[in-house]
Amino acid sequence: MLKLKNYIIRVIHFVLFITFLLSLFSCKSSYEIVKIEGKQLSISATSAAETEIENFIKPYREHINKDLDSVLAFCPETLDKSKGEWQTNIGNFLADVCLSESNTVFSTRYGKTVDICLLNHGGIRSIIPKGNVSTRTAFEVMPFENNIVVAALKGSQIMEMIHYLITEKKPHPLSGILVTLDSNKNVKSVTVNGQELNFEKVYYVATSDYLVNGGDNMLFFQKNIKLFELDYKIRTLLIDYFKSVDIIEASTLPRIIVE
Repeated sequence: MLKLKNYIIRVIHFVLFITFLLSLFSCKSSYEIVKIEGKQLSISATSAAETEIENFIKPYREHINKDLDSVLAFCPETLDKSKGEWQTNIGNFLADVCLSESNTVFSTRYGKTVDICLLNHGGIRSIIPKGNVSTRTAFEVMPFENNIVVAALKGSQIMEMIHYLITEKKPHPLSGILVTLDSNKNVKSVTVNGQELNFEKVYYVATSDYLVNGGDNMLFFQKNIKLFELDYKIRTLLIDYFKSVDIIEASTLPRIIVE
């Protein structure tokens, strides 16, 4: 009985001791930073392990670079998104190519025809310089993993799209449609594939999955009647096009005209 009593007393003392320590360490420190010092450290020579890793990676890097830099086509002029008020040469090129290439898949898979293509100006991340065009060029212009999709829109939504473009005043890549504005930027006429826009007709618009999900505030895409997946990355589409031609040509046909 005596031993049990001594044990209980020891446990109580231990608990009190631990409580004291916790309360001591929980007190706020009154220390202040008075000086910060730093010094420059030289980078040591490459270690043996780093050299071994580099030697292991090098063949793979060289193989990838060889594939990326293989010449696919030739571009006779620099295509640049910075020159143009309502359209640019690179924007015309991308929209025209996406319309034609996506239509090949769309018509085969769904038996329908793409009428219009609309992409976003900000999605173009590089120029296509004059000279040889390679797979790397496609990665630089379109580094994102965006897929091309087709949205079924009524003519009334196409008109919403046009008002968006006028308000934005950015040369978003556009193909398959011609918009004529008066001097006050009011819409005078709209033709799709040479025919006057019909507000009740359904048009098929090729675009990116980023935009149909509300990217760049293109909310008119969310009013679509139906979406068609093509399982085709825009970058892959470009590479396929580069492989199919010798010379890259950008159309100079206007998409938006101000009288």
